[in-house]
Amino acid sequence: MGHKSRFTRVAVGVAALALAATACGKTSGEAEKDDAKKGGDSSASASKGIGLAYDVGGRGDQSFNDAAYSGFEKARKEFKLGGQAVEPQDGESDADKVARLTQLAKSGYNPIIGVGFAYAPALKEVAPKYPKLTFGIVDDDTVKGDNVADLVFHEEQGSYLAGVAAAKATKKKHVGFIGGVDVPLIHKFGAGFKAGVASVDPKIEVEEQYLTEKAEDGGFSSPNLGKEAAKGQLDKGADVLYAAAGLSGQGVIEEAAAAKKWAIGVDSDQYDQKPLAKYRKYILTSVLKDVGGAVYDLTKSVVDGSPKTGETRFDLASGRVGLSESNPAYGKMTELTAAVEKAEADIKAGKIDVPTS
Repeated sequence: MGHKSRFTRVAVGVAALALAATACGKTSGEAEKDDAKKGGDSSASASKGIGLAYDVGGRGDQSFNDAAYSGFEKARKEFKLGGQAVEPQDGESDADKVARLTQLAKSGYNPIIGVGFAYAPALKEVAPKYPKLTFGIVDDDTVKGDNVADLVFHEEQGSYLAGVAAAKATKKKHVGFIGGVDVPLIHKFGAGFKAGVASVDPKIEVEEQYLTEKAEDGGFSSPNLGKEAAKGQLDKGADVLYAAAGLSGQGVIEEAAAAKKWAIGVDSDQYDQKPLAKYRKYILTSVLKDVGGAVYDLTKSVVDGSPKTGETRFDLASGRVGLSESNPAYGKMTELTAAVEKAEADIKAGKIDVPTS
């Protein structure tokens, strides 16, 4: 299927980031260093580079935020830009997000990208105040404006393929889905996964669990919650677990590996993430969302002088959603891969309409 080659690949962790505490959380000091080297103009009239505001869990989640970081770094290097990546705080309010985006805007970063649907209320407030800057938001299509780009994905399509893979890999006809937070976005992951499983064998039992009702309660940022949920599903008999839970998904992978059962990762190719290397043998595949590519594309449009605005929706056909193939064990399961390839072709051809709820 070749998805891996179509996704942004950036070496993460090339150097330790200098962190500075601000009122809006921890920020990277790289931008100021780069501007000093280049003699960059720090005024708002000349962009200092990319402003990236991380979602819950922050950088190092080996998933959603790290995918965004890969595009941030790729664009900075390719276009020789500065940049500031800002971490969230635990239990923060919309007001904190407003302050974070405002700080980036006043500092002259362009584009400014909120990573995650939680930035919608803040973006609605801040973007109209800075009409000459381009704002982007990942995973939300409700913020409209002449200077706003909604970067959204058909997560359900990649999750459907994960469901097909899980159904072919299970030996007990029993699999599990663990969502980080009980919200519509994560329902899309679950709905696609369950539909994919049922397409292979509707008799396969699917455990389904959401870790928290609200993001601020830690559903996307608590590996211990993921681990506990995974243990519960494994104890019930599931032998393939798919988690769409950000940082919490690391706990799911750890628990599945400890039981020598399959885990399916999300957003980034988690088989390739160094902090997860000890568990990689049991990471069958990952549902990929090219968040890094979306960040890169928006930045390139600003650099080129034609900023993207409005909704851009990425899907299987665009090559921005799919499954990773990094684990050699995955490629050896020929019946599984054939089923996934057929499902992918049918979705692209419009023969399968994947549910979102």
